[in-house]
Amino acid sequence: MNTLPDTLILPPETRLGRGASQQLLELCDAFGGRGCLVCGQSQVRSGALDKILDKQSSDVELRVWLHPGSEPTLEQLEDLLEIVRAHNPQWVAAIGGGSVLDIAKAAAGLHHAPMSVLSYHDGQPIPPSPTSFIAVPTTAGTGSEATMVSVLTNSDTGVKKSIRHPSFLARLVLLDPDLLESCPKEVLAASGMDALTQAIESYCSRGATWLSDTFALEGLRLIHGSLDKGYQGDSDAFLDLMNGSYLAGIALSNARLGLVHGLAHPLGARFHTPHGLVCAVCLPPVLAFNREVISEKYARMSEIVGEDLLAYAQSMVGKLGIRNPFAGKALHDPETVIEETLASGSTKANPRPVAQEDVSTLLNTLFQAEA
Repeated sequence: MNTLPDTLILPPETRLGRGASQQLLELCDAFGGRGCLVCGQSQVRSGALDKILDKQSSDVELRVWLHPGSEPTLEQLEDLLEIVRAHNPQWVAAIGGGSVLDIAKAAAGLHHAPMSVLSYHDGQPIPPSPTSFIAVPTTAGTGSEATMVSVLTNSDTGVKKSIRHPSFLARLVLLDPDLLESCPKEVLAASGMDALTQAIESYCSRGATWLSDTFALEGLRLIHGSLDKGYQGDSDAFLDLMNGSYLAGIALSNARLGLVHGLAHPLGARFHTPHGLVCAVCLPPVLAFNREVISEKYARMSEIVGEDLLAYAQSMVGKLGIRNPFAGKALHDPETVIEETLASGSTKANPRPVAQEDVSTLLNTLFQAEA
């Protein structure tokens, strides 16, 4: 195993602490006096946006764009880019969950890009962007603040996939556990299971290195110790949960993921199901599929969580009140889902080779009616 990945991807500056988000506009001054702030609706309702805007300097020319909700689409990105290009900011900051961060980083990264968003989603090379991206996550799960990846859905075709470029990487990350106080329990559960899955998959990925393993295992330890407590309302757990999510994000950014995420994108796009929820229900059957080829790492992870890893994953799904959203439903295009799953870079990084019949078996497991 290599010590480091061929290219090491790390945000250059990260600040952690209660109330850190309220420093956002002051710290953004370092990137220029003109900016865009992308915000989730929940931050308006909780008052977090007002607290940030109260610190606005009169010297800052600021435009605010509210994300309309749901997972990000190409159409939403086009709408945001229209605002960004009209205002021509030096930086784009985002405060919100993974959807908000993903769309904001893509807007910063494509600010000066000459082609359509669809072209880049379809694989055209993305040019560098001078526009800085600043990330303030309000959930502990997606790891988007640590990656140069934006996951977007083409609403016309239903295709959900990633675009990526070094310009998408946050120049500054603010980790504020106070922001988890207003996170709905179901969002905390789903995003936390996403983080748990990312720690596990990046640790087992074909692209894993000593460095990514170190981040992934510490992320797993922190998430294990804090997710259930945070879900039960223990705010003292939020610091560890946010730290664990961030470490898992760094791990996945430098190692890639696995079959859970290969399945999650096509299934989430078709059933309009939150990404973390899809990961939660896909994790146990994929762990069972991979277990025989990751015996040493499986044992290490089981040691960290204090029980058999598969049993732990299954018990966490139950403790967090997560139900399988696919049980008893019909999948109308299984062949296409299988094709998209096999084409995914995440699936290609899975520790066990994945064949068409393997994906078919997993889909049958996910879609069978619950007893």
